[in-house]
Amino acid sequence: MFHMYLIFFLSLLGTLLAAAALICWLITLRKPDGTFVRSDWPVKFSDSFQEQIIFKEDGPGVKQNGLELLRENEIGIQILDSTGFELFHYQKPSQAEQSYSAASLLSISKTGRLKSSSLTAVIKTLSLKDREYSYILFFPVKVSKVTMYLNGEHFTAGKAVILPVTAILFLVLSISGMLYGFRTAEAVKQLTDSIREIAARSYLPVQGKGTFFEIYDSLNQMDQEIRESDRLQAETDRMREEWIANITHDLKTPLSPIKGYAELLLDSGSINQEQCRQYADIILKNSAYMETLINDLKLTYQLTNNMVPMDPREENIVRFLKELVIDLLNSPEYEQRTIRFEAAAETIPYSFDRTLFTRAFQNLILNAFAHGTSDTEAAISVSVPDSTLQITVSDNGKGMTAAETKQIFRRYYRGTSTDQKREGTGLGLAIAKDIVELHGGRISVSSSPGTGTVFTIAFPLH
Repeated sequence: MFHMYLIFFLSLLGTLLAAAALICWLITLRKPDGTFVRSDWPVKFSDSFQEQIIFKEDGPGVKQNGLELLRENEIGIQILDSTGFELFHYQKPSQAEQSYSAASLLSISKTGRLKSSSLTAVIKTLSLKDREYSYILFFPVKVSKVTMYLNGEHFTAGKAVILPVTAILFLVLSISGMLYGFRTAEAVKQLTDSIREIAARSYLPVQGKGTFFEIYDSLNQMDQEIRESDRLQAETDRMREEWIANITHDLKTPLSPIKGYAELLLDSGSINQEQCRQYADIILKNSAYMETLINDLKLTYQLTNNMVPMDPREENIVRFLKELVIDLLNSPEYEQRTIRFEAAAETIPYSFDRTLFTRAFQNLILNAFAHGTSDTEAAISVSVPDSTLQITVSDNGKGMTAAETKQIFRRYYRGTSTDQKREGTGLGLAIAKDIVELHGGRISVSSSPGTGTVFTIAFPLH
């Protein structure tokens, strides 16, 4: 659009400048001394020259100043009586007559020149003692009377030039407009094709030039973002399909012993009390595992759709985390593990939902044990730098690659840095991240193979 307006503006400006130059060309003329004056200069000079004419006993004449003016401007003069007979002359052109008829004087007055002469002739009259005189000034320029006094030479030549120039200008503008229109239409067609190619995922990046380079840059960026979105969507779909297969297997795995031991309890009559207690324990353990999987699915759905019921209450976060660590270490499964705890103060009040925080930090700590070795240790640190509650959960395990850290919080992602069977829903860290963000915090991870992993959680203290 800017180019269109620019072309229109330049065309209009060029036309106005050409018109202004033509007007200046027509209403100016060059004097013998080389200076430029308006083309009505002969008339004004003739009007003012009346003051230079004097009358003596022997007849009319011109003052010395007037003669110098005539000489400087190469102007001739004739002073006539009332009958048209010459009484005085100076620098009279050869085409001038000795006497003029009334018709000749009228013709000179109307045309502004003598017959068969290119000189401009201006007739003026004056009166003295009830006697009428006239004088004719002959100028070495050609001026025509057309509405206003114009440079006659330029006007005559201009009539033969102005129409062709106007036609050429119109032709140039028309051709330029058509060419620009075709170019713009072609560019728009290419843009349309590019958009279709983006939709069909067959677009190749174009290095835009000219008017539409910004549009092509935007199309290139949009295509890149769409391709990245498609890649992420495909990867997410693949992970979801894999997750569905795994979760189906994980649900069937505990269901089989539940069903098998239940059938033994039902059909066998020779089971003693100890065996019965053992079978029931296995059934309960597998039922609890299934319940955990189902709860993960339910909580993920609630977090995704902002349907989690929150009950935030202000508590001592340090005491809460200590109790959480003690509960984990008192569990038979993790009683041989080590969790180090460090806090900048004994009491740090913070408002949070106890149930959700328990779930989030359990997931972070147990993730270290699940993906580490039997001697992997975990550590929790609590501090308050710059009015921010900062909690770090770290371990000295195997660590992760950069590719794994980018996906660690994605739903359905299961880590690959463990030699054990990848159990669980693949939702634990995603749930932890959603819970942290639900409380207005942010979580980040840093890790490298062989150095362990550090999760950093920061909550603003209001």
